[in-house]
Amino acid sequence: MEIKEFIVSENTTVKAAMEQMDKNAHKIIYVTTNNEIIGSLSDGDVRRYILKNQSIQNEVIEAMNPSPIFIFKDAIDKGKKLMEEKKIDSIPVLNDDNSIRNILFKTSESVKGKKINPPVVIMAGGKGTRLYPYTKILPKPLIPIGDTPIMERIIERFYEYGCKNFVISVNYKKNMIKSYFNEEIRDYKLTYIEEDKPLGTGGSLSLMREYLKETFFVSNCDILVDTDYTAVMDYHKQNKNDITFIASIKNTQIPYGVLKLDNEGLLESTVEKPEYSHLINTGMYLIEPVILEFVSNGEFADLPNVIMKAKDAGFKVGVFPVSENAWLDMGQIKEMENMIDSLGVR
Repeated sequence: MEIKEFIVSENTTVKAAMEQMDKNAHKIIYVTTNNEIIGSLSDGDVRRYILKNQSIQNEVIEAMNPSPIFIFKDAIDKGKKLMEEKKIDSIPVLNDDNSIRNILFKTSESVKGKKINPPVVIMAGGKGTRLYPYTKILPKPLIPIGDTPIMERIIERFYEYGCKNFVISVNYKKNMIKSYFNEEIRDYKLTYIEEDKPLGTGGSLSLMREYLKETFFVSNCDILVDTDYTAVMDYHKQNKNDITFIASIKNTQIPYGVLKLDNEGLLESTVEKPEYSHLINTGMYLIEPVILEFVSNGEFADLPNVIMKAKDAGFKVGVFPVSENAWLDMGQIKEMENMIDSLGVR
């Protein structure tokens, strides 16, 4: 991988820097001016910037850390120790003129950090009507992305971070789901909760109370979120959240010129093909068990509505943003095709 994939200029937008960060897959970008390093931008910096309601169309200099950690080329042997002391995963090596000569990284093994093992709820009971006719034959959790069913991919990502206890809500074609996962011995536990009738993503939790006695993840069965689940847990705990949404930035461009009017209805200005950014609910959450008090037994409820009840009652609801490319959704056929293309598993 070339150094240029980790470097942007100071007039690059935050959005473009995020895209570059996604491409290099190391969640770090270094900012330079006239080839000299002036800052760094990590996924944590981006998250804090977005949560301040700042625009990702602004220049990266607005979001970067202006005091990056670095070493000079004659001290390269101290790089590993410094990364351990500062708890960082990379460090730039500078030439005498402050230009970036090289970048040192920790091993890929250490990037995952500490292991976590909260229960993970996967909502797999829906009919997947938006994926018809595929779901006429297979339940949505077993639709293959490449040669691996989507639900197995979700489980594997959590398993990478240490999660081994999965609670699965099933209804439609439930026996097919059970049969697939029972075909071989696995190094994680699956507990199936059978719905006699559709209860929705919130109502299903009423059947799981005995399994959810600690902080737990919830995931829809048609999404993949490529982020550090340990970091999500740390963020949730450090901020003392009762609920944390994992949210994706979604950029939308209006393909027309937009007119802005003044208070008298006269033209004030025009904006050609403006682009807007929003935070979108990915369908993944981290939740404290106390929130189950807002779930009625045997009644249909969507989880976002349950969360809003808890928020209105004074419980703390936070948001953990991830980049647009970190969230893949296969809720519809076109989105499923996009997921397959993004993962390169055709």
